[in-house]
Amino acid sequence: MFFQKKVKTKDRVELVDITKKVKKLVEDQSIKSGILVINIPHTTAGVTINENADPSVKKDIVNELNKVIPFNDNYNHLEGNSAAHIKSSIIGSDQIIIIENGKLQLGRWQGIFFCEFDGPRNRKMNFKIIES
Repeated sequence: MFFQKKVKTKDRVELVDITKKVKKLVEDQSIKSGILVINIPHTTAGVTINENADPSVKKDIVNELNKVIPFNDNYNHLEGNSAAHIKSSIIGSDQIIIIENGKLQLGRWQGIFFCEFDGPRNRKMNFKIIES
């Protein structure tokens, strides 16, 4: 089963918690066992799984990425968003999550985050559920 969802970002760089949206997508399909593939079809965005209990973790990730990959660093790319492309490559555009007993098998503190690196924008997220 293939699904496409949208996410609207507000900042140039931000992590948007999409965990509830993704859990609902899986639960609505009544899948007992399988895998979920999340794909972000953008070259300046990504997806990651990390702690979502403490919101300061998101801020720390964004702050460190911006330090390591600054917006202006004598890049050659003419569009002016090379930092976003680099951040996307480092974070990645895909995640795979096991589904068992109808639930995503995330750790207790884990959440799923859409990673915006060239916002604000309206973005797409692709989801593929493979039932087993």
